Amino acid sequence: MSENRSTDAPGPVGIDELLERVRAGYDRIDPREAAAASEAGALLVDIRYAALRDRDGVIPGALVVERNELEWRLDPQGSHRAPEAVGHDLRVVVICNEGYASSLAVASLRQLGLHRATDLIGGFQAWRAAGLPVAAI
Repeated sequence: MSENRSTDAPGPVGIDELLERVRAGYDRIDPREAAAASEAGALLVDIRYAALRDRDGVIPGALVVERNELEWRLDPQGSHRAPEAVGHDLRVVVICNEGYASSLAVASLRQLGLHRATDLIGGFQAWRAAGLPVAAI
C-alpha cells in the first residue's frame, strides 16, 4: 500500500529551519530591550523549568509559567488564564534558558492572537550576562 501525499504538502523540516521560519515572523529583542519593554508594561514570562529557576534565580517581576501550561495561562479567552492575560494586545516577552524554546512558544502564542508576543534573544542566560536584575528563589 503506498502513501498518498499531495505534491503541495510540505515535507519534513529540521529544527534549525523551523526556528528560522518562526523567527522570521517577528522581531526578537535583546536583554536591554526586554528590560525596557517590561518597564513600559510588557509582561515578561519565564518558561524555564523549576530546576533551572532554583539553580539560576528568576527575573524580578516576571510571571513564571512552565512551558506546558503557557497557552492555557496566556490565552485571554481561556478558562485557565492568568490574571495578567488581559487581552490580545498585551506585549509578552517569553524567556527560556537560552532563547530556543521561547521562539517556538512565541509561534504558538501568536496563533492564539497574541500578535505582540516576542522572545528574548539568548534567554535568561543573556539577561544575567547583561547584568540585569536576578533574584534567588
